[in-house]
Amino acid sequence: MTIKERYKLTIEWFKTAMPVAETELHYANTFQLLVAVILSAQCTDKRVNMVTPPLFEAYPDPYAMAAASLDEIYGYIKSVSYPNNKAKSLLGMARKLVDDFGGEVPSDMDELMSLPGVGRKTANVMLSVVWNKAAMAVDTHVFRVSERIGLTTGSKSPLQTEKTLCSYIPEELIPKAHHWLILHGRYVCKARRPDCLNCGLTGVCRYYRQENK
Repeated sequence: MTIKERYKLTIEWFKTAMPVAETELHYANTFQLLVAVILSAQCTDKRVNMVTPPLFEAYPDPYAMAAASLDEIYGYIKSVSYPNNKAKSLLGMARKLVDDFGGEVPSDMDELMSLPGVGRKTANVMLSVVWNKAAMAVDTHVFRVSERIGLTTGSKSPLQTEKTLCSYIPEELIPKAHHWLILHGRYVCKARRPDCLNCGLTGVCRYYRQENK
């Protein structure tokens, strides 16, 4: 099977099996999504969604968050992973939005990455979810699933995986494909024990073929 054939069959299966694929983070506007994505680093969406309602009520916009203290923000997010660092990131991000961007979340990759707590993955999430741009955010799920299926081979970094996926997936499908791979990795192709018996991709999956020679 060629790499192009593997991508074609994988995409066709996802289109049928997962016609609706979107973020599981809860948010009402662009600022809230940015906060939630920053909090989701190395943390489950379920936990983030438990934390954000009172956080968003207390800080409905960057101006309110920028005026808060570090300890106040920490109090709302202390149950997520790395709450000290994330509290600093949220406060710094809010203040920079207020000082440099008029309180608006920018839609440019470089400008997004200038915000505290925003790396390439977070910026790509924002670009794809909010502005439907052809941006592929590579988290641990995307990195793992891409390699297992055989969409990538021996990828050394998230950036390498991102470039490979974007070179084969049609541009208009990249925002949705990001969620296809995340959700598949979250619920089926799990890190410790992939649920191959309930996976519709075994016919194209390199990992499955290797395990069942």
